[in-house]
Amino acid sequence: MTIRYRTVRIDGLDVFYREAGDPSAPTLVLLHGFPTSSIAYQELMGELGDEFHLIAPDYPGFGHSSAPAAGEFGYTFDRFADVVDRLLDTIGVRRYALYVHDYGAPVGFRLAVRHPERITGIVTQNGNAYEEGLTPFWDPFKKAWADPQADTAALRAYFTWEATQWQYTHGVPDTTLVNPDKALFDQALLDRPGSADIQLALFLDYEGNVALYPQWQEYLRTHRPPVLAVWGRNDEIFGPDGARAFARDVPDARVHLLDAGHFPLETRLTQIAALTRDFLRGLSD
Repeated sequence: MTIRYRTVRIDGLDVFYREAGDPSAPTLVLLHGFPTSSIAYQELMGELGDEFHLIAPDYPGFGHSSAPAAGEFGYTFDRFADVVDRLLDTIGVRRYALYVHDYGAPVGFRLAVRHPERITGIVTQNGNAYEEGLTPFWDPFKKAWADPQADTAALRAYFTWEATQWQYTHGVPDTTLVNPDKALFDQALLDRPGSADIQLALFLDYEGNVALYPQWQEYLRTHRPPVLAVWGRNDEIFGPDGARAFARDVPDARVHLLDAGHFPLETRLTQIAALTRDFLRGLSD
């Protein structure tokens, strides 16, 4: 399957995205999390591109997109949603399913609330929208959110090589299945000058996502988009209760808890690709 690597100019920024499949086929927009980029979906795009049109962008500050300094660009999830929205408009994608992981969930749910008529379905891979999904991992962040004057130096430990490796390997029964190349690529970008300031700004902005959880849940209850949750049940960042909660607002949501961690695609690619293919085949155009 051919994957094309493209860049478009959006609001003065170079926004990179991967594209596979026939543009006339049903579209799936894949939104990545932290600390990675659209590279997270390279193999999944290879699995699904024979039948579906796939778009996977890099947010500003991630992957191959522009990374202006934190003082020169407002690194917020609202801005990320704006950029992705503009990208999809620019390349003519008006109706699509979403595949969201980690940070991709707050970006994707903002798009869904803005344009409910465009969304054909949602695949969430450890992409949280419920407080039940927040594990003790978030306790240091909650303290920083509660006290704007708090010292945030300790949060920068999450940008180290050890922290990046942990994200990929914790909760994985057999870590020899985890290709280390992606963590190495992610870390090289995290180590760029100014990157820590960008990522810290997003950590602090995540509080706004939690505040929007009720709005996203109302969207799910009102519009009832088809939902597939494929979740690493051993994830210590977004726990499996976050996956189960989707069925509260979308009663026919399909919830699959896999024996994996925060990045289940790294060890459960074939299973997730099959579940996603079956789900997408059942969506209306």
